[in-house]
Amino acid sequence: MRTLDDVDFSGKSVILRCDLNVPLDGNLITDDGRIKASLPTIKHLLDAGARITILAHLGRPKNGFENSFSLAPVASRLSALLDLPVVLAKELSDLSGNSNSANKVQMLENIRFFPQETSKDEDERLDFAKDLAKFGDIYVGDGFGAVHRKHASVYELPRLLPNVAGRLISAEVEVLKKLTENPARPYAVVLGGAKVSDKIGVIANLIEKVDVLAIGGGMVFTFISALGHEIGKSMVDVELIENVKGLIKRAEELNVKLLLPTDVVVAPTFSKEAPATVVSINNIPANQMGLDIGPDSAKAYALALQGCETVFWNGPMGVFEFPAFANGTRAVAQALSEISGFCVVGGGDSAAAIRTMGFDDEQFGYISTGGGASLEYLEGKLLPGLIALES
Repeated sequence: MRTLDDVDFSGKSVILRCDLNVPLDGNLITDDGRIKASLPTIKHLLDAGARITILAHLGRPKNGFENSFSLAPVASRLSALLDLPVVLAKELSDLSGNSNSANKVQMLENIRFFPQETSKDEDERLDFAKDLAKFGDIYVGDGFGAVHRKHASVYELPRLLPNVAGRLISAEVEVLKKLTENPARPYAVVLGGAKVSDKIGVIANLIEKVDVLAIGGGMVFTFISALGHEIGKSMVDVELIENVKGLIKRAEELNVKLLLPTDVVVAPTFSKEAPATVVSINNIPANQMGLDIGPDSAKAYALALQGCETVFWNGPMGVFEFPAFANGTRAVAQALSEISGFCVVGGGDSAAAIRTMGFDDEQFGYISTGGGASLEYLEGKLLPGLIALES
């Protein structure tokens, strides 16, 4: 892939695909990490004398414009960080195509408001990409969190224009290569999140490569169920229990240290106010659901991670947004902030968790912005957005 350093951007109109998919509470951005991660590329382009048209998505809108998915809060925050007006255009017709425009940075509204962006019809995506291409001389791909999607602004558009990778994509690929090409050992992967179905592929792939695999989050209850324990009202992917049994057996065959909780924190309802109780995995009440790994398990996970030279973490250990169910995630974060090896925190939820809990990004080796993209890379899949930038 060519990078920003390979091109003279002076006087050029640049189409910049960013990942600005930030969490919102109404119109309030609760974690601006992804916006800040885009700043090095944006500032490089501005310093080089380019004019920028930013394309980005937010969430998964279904029916055109939806105010709750508007990029207006993002444009406002980016404007404040740059100390420069960021003009938000609702339609393509509202974008300025004049490279001599006084507006140095303009942003198109949520690219997913346009159904052609995510269309299954390649011709529809290509026609939309051709319309977008009219606003730039060169394409800079920097939205790593979307490179696993075969979308118009990610796959077709860069193939229509001279293209380079931005600072973020270049950094993400470099980091992921460290995780996949002869990583320093012991190598540990910590996976959390809600569903086994979201991560079954990456678990199957990584179990062949890691020394330690720690499982938490909602998906851990499919593993607990596979071990023959009752899980009460906890989340479970019933159809994947046999697959999980196979993964547990494979870990034993490879002598991979598979960490599963011995205790969990349960509650009668999924609620911030619900009373929390610590129980053994042998004694999960029928009327309770698991919402975090327990304190003994958290200590065991932290201890197992201490001596690791490479760690990748994706997904919280519990419902960290609720204080009573945040301890497992906090314990893992604390352990990873203290290891001497190379640590990568991947995925928006994990990054949001460490910031919510008062950790600084600098306490970890690298904070990745690409949750699903990182997982698919680690799973060994080819990512359309990277293919387009390499062509």
